[in-house]
Amino acid sequence: MAKNRKSFLLRMDPKLYDALRRWADDEFRSINAQVEVLLRQAVLKAGRIPRESPDEKSSCPSDE
Repeated sequence: MAKNRKSFLLRMDPKLYDALRRWADDEFRSINAQVEVLLRQAVLKAGRIPRESPDEKSSCPSDE
């Protein structure tokens, strides 16, 4: 596991999980990386965290 990564349990509806699994497969990501990408996009759109510098993006799951 990468440094400075937090781990937590997430429960979700099985239909939502299946949809996320298909989407992750389409984009060649793990479901964990897909969820992180979607959450990161939502948080950025909401203005809750500053946009990342190009150096920080290299460790982003969207690059996987």
